[in-house]
Amino acid sequence: MERRKTVYLIVAVALAAFALMLPICSQPLSAESVGESADTGSISWILVSSILVFAMAPGIAFFYGGMLRKQSMSSMITQTLIAIGVMTISWIAVGYSLAFGEGGPIIGSLDHLFMSGVMDSAPSGISELEFAMFQGMFAIVSAAIVLGACAERIRYTAVIWFLAIWSILVYAPMAHWVWGGGWFDQYLVVLDFAGGTVVHICAGITGIALAVFAGKRSERVRNSGAHNIPLAFLGCALLWAGWFGFNGGSGLAADGTAVRAMFVSMVSAACGMMAWAAVQYMVVGRIGVLGMIAGSIAGLVGITPAAAYVGVPESMLIGIVAGILCFFAVRYTKSKLMFDDALDVFAVHGVGGIWGALATGIFAVPAYTGGVEGLIYGSADLFIGQIIAVVVTLVFCFSVSYGIIWILSKAMRVCVTPEEELVGQDLIEHGEHAYM
Repeated sequence: MERRKTVYLIVAVALAAFALMLPICSQPLSAESVGESADTGSISWILVSSILVFAMAPGIAFFYGGMLRKQSMSSMITQTLIAIGVMTISWIAVGYSLAFGEGGPIIGSLDHLFMSGVMDSAPSGISELEFAMFQGMFAIVSAAIVLGACAERIRYTAVIWFLAIWSILVYAPMAHWVWGGGWFDQYLVVLDFAGGTVVHICAGITGIALAVFAGKRSERVRNSGAHNIPLAFLGCALLWAGWFGFNGGSGLAADGTAVRAMFVSMVSAACGMMAWAAVQYMVVGRIGVLGMIAGSIAGLVGITPAAAYVGVPESMLIGIVAGILCFFAVRYTKSKLMFDDALDVFAVHGVGGIWGALATGIFAVPAYTGGVEGLIYGSADLFIGQIIAVVVTLVFCFSVSYGIIWILSKAMRVCVTPEEELVGQDLIEHGEHAYM
């Protein structure tokens, strides 16, 4: 009864605050029709890309859920759904404004609260409202990626509160630093086409912060194998398809850059998968479905920051190295480290993202970057900038994320009990079995 009263109070306060904000933030969206100079092809492509990126969220639910015990399938779906809800509302309310509003080097402004002043007309290219929607899908996917590292340990209510705060204190500043004119852009030479730092490294190290705080699962739970490999494969297929919008749409135009980004993404994914399979066969003596799909994801993560800046040969090398690095990262984190990254989020997204960022600094082709040279073309400026961006991302996202969950633990019970962990969150928290 006390918990119900608390929920009612929070909802009432939130609704009251929203009502008070409406007069301030209710500048109407522009109702102008698309002009003759608008690029209708790009408008259509970014709309399609937004759908593709959104499809990655249910893809993550299937991918993660299939690799867990059957007692955690409904929980993973529910956590992914809440990530969609929380990140969408946060992005509309304040996240977009903090990320892309005109501000200083650290954070944007509050000029676009609740999309105030964001126009839906497209005098040239795509509209700002379409850009905001596309970028909002990236915020959703980033949050969903985090969930795999701390799977089966963090309570549902804690996930909600954590993501709501994380979206403002971690994700929005990262997006501003890299894409919104923040200090990465102002003071460093940094290239991150589709989110190597903002999405993958940030989400990977955030997951580690939660996993470190929550501690290891019981040995019995850790040793449980994937309960549904076909579901995990389906999730990978959705992620792979969604990545074409993720990378192909990040140039915000239907042009040659989009074609090249999609092409090298396919190449890198295939090379990452084949490299993982080869090294798994040499080390373990067999090749498995889960290894091959992890290798494809590693290749996709590795090419993400460089997708518009390299050609086909470079993308092949990036994918091959990503597959090998992530394979050994998974083995190392499983056997040597003291934290329990349940679904190898950092080993794939974090390590793959770090390699992708560094590879961008090494292989960036001046003809594709507008003159910015990778290391092999004679300039170290980009490579140094990429190193600094990676280190700052790791330190900032880990420390703030750990601080958020630590503070939350002082106000609520964050982790499930060992008994609840064994039974599974499907039944304990949601009262739903994924399978009858």
